[in-house]
Amino acid sequence: MDLLNTLVDKGLRREPPTRDEALAVLATSDDDLLDVVAAAGRVRRHWFGRRVKLNYLVNLKSGLCPEDCSYCSQRLGSTAGILKYTWLKPGEASEAAAAGLAGGAKRVCLVASGRGPTDRDVDRVSETIRTIKEQNEGVEVCACLGLLSDGQAERLRAAGADAYNHNLNTSESTYGDITTTHTYADRVDTVQKAHAAGLSPCSGLIAGMGESDADLVDVVLALRELDPDSVPVNFLIPFEGTPLAKEWNLTPQHCLRILAMVRFVCPDVEVRVSGGREVHLRSLQPLALHLANSLFLGDYLTSEGQAGRADLEMIADAGFVVEGADEVTLPEHRAAGTGGCGAHEEPGCAAHAEAGCGGHEGAGGCGSAAAPQGNEARTDLVAVRRRGPGTDLAPNA
Repeated sequence: MDLLNTLVDKGLRREPPTRDEALAVLATSDDDLLDVVAAAGRVRRHWFGRRVKLNYLVNLKSGLCPEDCSYCSQRLGSTAGILKYTWLKPGEASEAAAAGLAGGAKRVCLVASGRGPTDRDVDRVSETIRTIKEQNEGVEVCACLGLLSDGQAERLRAAGADAYNHNLNTSESTYGDITTTHTYADRVDTVQKAHAAGLSPCSGLIAGMGESDADLVDVVLALRELDPDSVPVNFLIPFEGTPLAKEWNLTPQHCLRILAMVRFVCPDVEVRVSGGREVHLRSLQPLALHLANSLFLGDYLTSEGQAGRADLEMIADAGFVVEGADEVTLPEHRAAGTGGCGAHEEPGCAAHAEAGCGGHEGAGGCGSAAAPQGNEARTDLVAVRRRGPGTDLAPNA
């Protein structure tokens, strides 16, 4: 297929596809699916080989969020039966992180529900970061605390944070349809604050709320302009008790096309297959490893994920290897700060809770046209997390 040959050539050169080319990837047929995966897989292997980076989520504070994000089980007015608890103590958070690190994770993502941290919250999270770093040599720590105020990113960086996550989630034109308590511009501003402070920027999307293919392409092109080092791709987990509980718009095949499109648009970036992969990719999860070079191990913020052991077996069976703590994730040109998938070459250019760190419990944007229909509701695959942080049970890692 001429389109795929063109996109592979562009990906190897770090040249962006056109908007029409990105849309064409999403419009390919199921008959062409394996060709699409193979083509995007060539780009993935060129920049990342067969390494898979493992990340582990620790939900520092669960539920009781004042924001009204429609996809989120922790949102204002949610009746989802999730765990609700206030801040974990630094020792508790470090103990939870240790389970994921023992399972092979090299990055710990510290997430807290809420609009954004107070200065006292930043002090609290800073102490947690220091505790985790002191007890686990070489670990990467990503914070995901919502909207940042001036100076907070710098304080997190000084405490030892390596990265900050805040997802754009959906296109600017549809953002107001999913959230009214903050704006798309607020999210962009937080990603830029994190980048300017020297934190590795992590920002992604959520798919499956009925958004159009155009919305998906637009948010990924916007992410490319922001130039994050990692792009989590989430798929909506339709929680009962949230406004999007009835949105079952994704098929496993369309999820793979979305991941392939992201890889072509951001060829040399850590693409992370994140929340909802078990629900929507199901038995096709191993194919996602040919597109994404990163995933979350174990459970998410308020939902259960695949068993950690099953994740590791899947990676090995698919012919991939877990990235070691001593290996650099990003290609040399990105790790050196000399330009990445985005249009910006300078470091100063350029989710919170459920949509944060790619460990969301919901997803996407409400576009004008729905993604391909026909996927049955698989409510049997949506399980509220009842183990790990906030419980007396051992975590899944």
